[in-house]
Amino acid sequence: MIFQSTDTYISTDELSMAVDAAVKLERPLLVKGEPGTGKTLLAEEIAKTLGLRLIQWHIKSSTKAINGLYEYDAVSRLRDSQLGDERVGDIRNYIKKGKLWEAFESDERVVLLIDEIDKADIEFPNDLLQELDRMEFFVYELSQTILAEHRPIVVITSNNEKELPDAFLRRCFFHYINFPDRETMQEIIEVHFPSIKNELVKEAMEVFFDVRKVPGLKKKPSTSELIDWLKLLMADDIPDEILINRDTSKAIPPLYGALVKNEQDVHLLERLAFMNRRDARG
Repeated sequence: MIFQSTDTYISTDELSMAVDAAVKLERPLLVKGEPGTGKTLLAEEIAKTLGLRLIQWHIKSSTKAINGLYEYDAVSRLRDSQLGDERVGDIRNYIKKGKLWEAFESDERVVLLIDEIDKADIEFPNDLLQELDRMEFFVYELSQTILAEHRPIVVITSNNEKELPDAFLRRCFFHYINFPDRETMQEIIEVHFPSIKNELVKEAMEVFFDVRKVPGLKKKPSTSELIDWLKLLMADDIPDEILINRDTSKAIPPLYGALVKNEQDVHLLERLAFMNRRDARG
């Protein structure tokens, strides 16, 4: 396989096979999963492993497909023509290349990350079908076709905020990153904190997975948030005993702000703690 776990990233066999399959099929790799499961980092690690340059296109709600190809600044050209600027004679001075153009014209193969594609309008994926399929697009202002010199490895991430069109899905190789089990999570933690105390990791993971199991949470804590929490526990030198001998009737862990990210979930955990204490007294 061309991609496996690295010193800074843990890959499952299924994920490694998905990367391998997408590269061999020359299809975009569409990666879904909970936020914080390493989807964006995957593209970075693929590029690092293969020794390729990474081009990142981070999608926003206002992003249009044309932004990835190019943008023609007609307003600036009109203004410059009124000012007598000599640059107006060459329309290329007013065309800004997008990330796809940058990837297509690279003189060597690159990894192209299209990050959080589900943030854009529902038509966005369909508007990129031909460009990603044929690896070319036409620039009308220049009457020129931009053809990929080397087919990039395309990684597309989605947090599942919107359903993606079937026509788009058919052109991708799909992989869903399952939330790590305890064994995989242990490996991920060891990558980030090689010298961390085993007892701290064990107890922190107990708290972490207990919080994730709470029914009704609006946002379950993710892998990246566990890493942040452990970093805080180590920085503040929190004694292991606080976690080992924690009061199970208290649902809110120490430094919970690294794990719980909205007030609804904080209130939910506080209510559960109150109910647990009341039941214990009864």
